[in-house]
Amino acid sequence: MTPDAVLHFVARAIPNNSGLRQPRMLSRASLFGWTLAGLATVLCCRWLQAETVYHVATHGSDANAGTEEAPFATLDRAQQAVRTLREAGPWPEGGVVVWLRGGDYVRTQTLEFTADNSGTPTAPVVWKAWPSETVRLLGGRTLTGSQPVQDAAVLARLDSAAREHVRQIDLRAAGISTGELGALASRGFGRPLTPAHAELFFAGRPLTLARWPNEGHWETIAGFPETHAQDDGHGGKIGRLEDGFAFATDRPARWHNTDDIWVHGYWSWDWANSYERVSDLNVEQRSLKTAPPHGLYGFRRGQRFYFLNVLEELDQPGEWYLDRANGVLYVWLPPATTGTDEVLLSLFEGPLVRFSDASHIALDGLVLEATRGTAVVVQGGTGNRVRRCTIRNIGNWGVRVEGGTDHAVERCEIVDTGDGGVSLQGGDRQTLTPGGHCVENCHFARQGRWSKCYVPAVMMSGVGLRAAHNHIHDHPHCAILYGGNEHLIEFNEIHHIALETGDVGAIYSGRDWTFRGNRIRHNLIHHTGGVGMGSMGVYMDDCVSGTEVFGNIFYQVHWAMFIGGGRDHRVENNLFVECDPAIRVDGRGLDKSPVWFNMVYEFMKKQLAAVPRELYRARYPALTQLDRYYATTDGVPPENNVVARNVCVGKWLEVVWHANPEWLRLEDNFTEGDPQLADPEQLDFRIAPDSPVWATGFRPIPQEKIGIQPDKE
Repeated sequence: MTPDAVLHFVARAIPNNSGLRQPRMLSRASLFGWTLAGLATVLCCRWLQAETVYHVATHGSDANAGTEEAPFATLDRAQQAVRTLREAGPWPEGGVVVWLRGGDYVRTQTLEFTADNSGTPTAPVVWKAWPSETVRLLGGRTLTGSQPVQDAAVLARLDSAAREHVRQIDLRAAGISTGELGALASRGFGRPLTPAHAELFFAGRPLTLARWPNEGHWETIAGFPETHAQDDGHGGKIGRLEDGFAFATDRPARWHNTDDIWVHGYWSWDWANSYERVSDLNVEQRSLKTAPPHGLYGFRRGQRFYFLNVLEELDQPGEWYLDRANGVLYVWLPPATTGTDEVLLSLFEGPLVRFSDASHIALDGLVLEATRGTAVVVQGGTGNRVRRCTIRNIGNWGVRVEGGTDHAVERCEIVDTGDGGVSLQGGDRQTLTPGGHCVENCHFARQGRWSKCYVPAVMMSGVGLRAAHNHIHDHPHCAILYGGNEHLIEFNEIHHIALETGDVGAIYSGRDWTFRGNRIRHNLIHHTGGVGMGSMGVYMDDCVSGTEVFGNIFYQVHWAMFIGGGRDHRVENNLFVECDPAIRVDGRGLDKSPVWFNMVYEFMKKQLAAVPRELYRARYPALTQLDRYYATTDGVPPENNVVARNVCVGKWLEVVWHANPEWLRLEDNFTEGDPQLADPEQLDFRIAPDSPVWATGFRPIPQEKIGIQPDKE
């Protein structure tokens, strides 16, 4: 066996830091008394003969040579060594591997890669965790030394049932300054991206800032001053933000200090949330006002909210409170469930890693954790990789790719982020040049801890990006959101999304005639949530048009395929099981009320004019049909939508709100009878060979390719 083959054998047998399942191939290793780490060490020298190798270990020294026997101590020293090697030339034919031994590498500054740290397409620079060892780039501090609460005034503020459980940690005694903690700031729908305040994590999971009502429960807006209330465009009224709102509970009367109390809510719509600081709390009148700058929408009666950052409400396991003025943290720790009792406080506000016009660099097998900002930012450059990494407990995004070409996030586990998972921006919409970025074979869970809405697991903007073979679940809003052209969304499994919001899609886009050439194919979308209007599977919102939706499986989804006024969609060869309904189409582009008329004749008309006319009409000829509608103000109908060779078990079609069923091209759909599915309850959607479905021209959906695929490396 060659060294390459043996190391490949070993790498697939040992645990993967990403947490993805892998086959264990050394079942007979114990017979020979081998250890995986020892075998890998013996073979490394032979495998890396064509490469330049540096080693970093927490017990090393930056005065060392960076060898396995004398490793560097810091990532920055290894980065300097790579830069020096590049400047000296020639670049090694096999590239460079920087091996990182297990341990925590605490970051108080961003590890920034530039062009001087770059590799080449055939000889990259790989920053790689040593096999079977956990390497953490850490933006926070592990806390120890908790004590019972001694301050009588604090104990008096706590609920009697909590007093014996709440512990305190003196952050000043631990050497943590107030400046490292950040501050609560308004964030959410329509707000700019800002680093999170310091957060507390226990046993690898985020804890909850003390709130009322407790998690899973809400208070509702009872009313608002009517003097300046406005029509919401849907027959209701919205109170002005400056005037505040009323609530029905007496709970705030028990709170002793209201100087830094916040509220989080869905103030007008179930798809728009924000956090606001309470500037005036009147417990007698049961009313409050919030501090400017205010959000985009006012207050609607009956909408959901809760109070947070309230010491008196630290009343159950998993909650915490930070007294910033005195540098004391209070926490009621829950039972550890993951075999660790680590208490971790996020402190660093910047990215842990930034690629600035760097190229052909890979992060492989690392854990990036506990920054108040984004874990990895990639700006410009080409061919960078974030692969087999665990990115968790992050204040903003897991990975943000901003420009450049052909960057990839592969086989990562990205969980518990304050905002989204991976944001890909690339390609040129003025020339329709593709960006080539992809996110593939990744596991996403629990995005949107703070911002909730429009912070998906995967966001794509630009031209020619790809999201494939990902597993996405437990999200408060949408899983994949895209804008632009010629993106490919395929073989993803998406479930348990829209857990806190409504009027949202698992896969979502909207409000631009020119978002064309996008393909959504061979995805499995099942068991979606939603409040109010509920959730959709594929949501083509606000007249977005020209999308191919082919070969997807929808199971127990509310409105599975929703065409919200758009044109030129092709919905073909999909399987709909127990949806309500399978397909829904409306004609909102014909509505003359201001909210919809202005959308079509102001906003969307400007978007259409913003792209090169000849290029877009040559690539997407259907756009020429819009010219005749913009010659009038009669609205734009949802024409030329093809719905063909789909299979439906359950409710089939709704055509509503100005739409005409005659505008739909319905061809060879199987909507009555038994398609003979294997076992939908077990997510087995194979169709029997003798099913009548095949007579319609329906083609098999390759369900075995959906979701995370085995690692072939």
